[in-house]
Amino acid sequence: MFKTLATLIHGQNARAEDRVRDAFAIELIDQKIRESENSLRAAKATLASLIQRQRSEQKQHSALKSRITDLTKRAKEALDNDREDMAAEAARAIASMENELTVRTETLDRLDQKVMRLRSSIESGHRRIIDLKQGAIQARAVRREQNIQMQMSRTGVTSGSVEEAEELISRVLGKDDPFERSEILADINRDLNNDTLTDRMADAGFGAATRSTADDVLARLKAGKK
Repeated sequence: MFKTLATLIHGQNARAEDRVRDAFAIELIDQKIRESENSLRAAKATLASLIQRQRSEQKQHSALKSRITDLTKRAKEALDNDREDMAAEAARAIASMENELTVRTETLDRLDQKVMRLRSSIESGHRRIIDLKQGAIQARAVRREQNIQMQMSRTGVTSGSVEEAEELISRVLGKDDPFERSEILADINRDLNNDTLTDRMADAGFGAATRSTADDVLARLKAGKK
C-alpha cells in the first residue's frame, strides 16, 4: 500500500517537474549555456596557467642543458691540463644537473600531455556551446510560434472560425439578386396578361408602334427642321 502511494507520489512529482521544465525551457537553456560558458572560461584560465608553467619549465630545461654542455667542455679542458681535481668536481656537478634535467624533462612531458588534453577539451566545449546557442535560437523560434498559435486560439482566430466565415461569405454571395428576381416576375406577369403580345406584334410590323425607338426620334427631328 505504502509502496503504491510512494510510486504515485513520485510519478506526480515527476509530471509536475516536467511541466515546470517545459514552461521554463528557454530560461533553463539560457542558464545551462551560461554555466557552460563559465566552465569554459575557467578551463581557458587553467590552460593559460599550464602553458605559462610549460614555457617556464622549458626555459629552465634549456638553460640547464646549456650549463651541462658548458661545464662538460670545461671538465674536458681540466683533464687535458691534468687538473683532475677540478674535473672531478665538475663531474659531480654535471651528474647532479643531469638528474635535475631528467626530472624537468619528465615534468615537461606531463605538462605537454595536460596542455594537449585540456586544449582538446576546450575546443570540444567551444563547439558544443556554439551548437547549444544555435539550438536555443531554434527553440525560441518554436516557442514564439507556439505562443502565436495559443494567442490566435484565445482570440478565436482558428482554422475552424476562418472556414466558417468563408462559408458564410459564400452563402451570401451565392444568393439570388432580389431586384433581378422581381424584374423576372414582372416579365412573367406581363406575359400572362398578354401585355407583351401587343409590343411583339408592333415590333413585327403589325399595327402601330407601341414604343418609341431611336429611329422614330431621329425622324421627328428631321421633320421639325423642314
